[in-house]
Amino acid sequence: MGWKNLLLIGTMTILVSGCSQINSLLNKLPFIADDSSNNNKNQQTKDDDSPINDPLSLESIFFNEIKEVDGKNVIQNSANVMALVNKEFYLPADYIPGDLVRPNVAFSFGDVETEKSLLRKEAALALEKMFSEAATNGIELYAISGYRSFSRQQSLFNAEIDRVGIEKAEQAVAIPGASEHQSGLAMDISSQSNKFYLNEAFENTPEGKWLKDQAHRFGFVLRYPKEKIDITNYMYEPWHYRYVGVKAATIMYKHNWTLEEYFNEVKKM
Repeated sequence: MGWKNLLLIGTMTILVSGCSQINSLLNKLPFIADDSSNNNKNQQTKDDDSPINDPLSLESIFFNEIKEVDGKNVIQNSANVMALVNKEFYLPADYIPGDLVRPNVAFSFGDVETEKSLLRKEAALALEKMFSEAATNGIELYAISGYRSFSRQQSLFNAEIDRVGIEKAEQAVAIPGASEHQSGLAMDISSQSNKFYLNEAFENTPEGKWLKDQAHRFGFVLRYPKEKIDITNYMYEPWHYRYVGVKAATIMYKHNWTLEEYFNEVKKM
């Protein structure tokens, strides 16, 4: 007998015997409730498996769009907050972020107006939150150098070539266009306890240790780790922090990934 016929009988029974009889009838029809439950379960499974809920899925807009210019891979969507900038992917020489602001944090050079005090707005707000929470934990951080124009990077690179030669210069200073500082998303950070130096000694200070363990909570990552030099192709810089957003930073921290490794693992959606 079909379920429609059973329901019809149930309806007739109610007319004769009262509502209590419907419970007995429905108990004999578990598939009616199960259909709804299974549909919800299937829908939940579908939703959970969707790219939106996959932590290793990333919208296509966050991947580099590349065009070869004079033999270099030049990033066309330079304003992308997740832009992978390194010795393989370059920012255009004329790229200047349109939303540069000065974050309300302590700088090693005080209130002097200079381009290196600037960051993109989203990164600046995150930096303010990070410095503020550090202070509540007795950690006094100082911003040293943020945004750096292409021309300024060119000057620094040329000076380093004059000092140590091009081979060593390329290890210590980013080639113009290959510096994250030009993106406006990176900040060099130090402390008074380290005399505001940008050196490896910073890793052993209370400030350096706090940053390494906590920066991801604010969307920043230690960009050039000691054990990943062969991946980043840059020397270890415990002072250089790059903003990528809390979600990506947390994943990278959890897996101990560099930005290069993150993009090797993440799937485009």
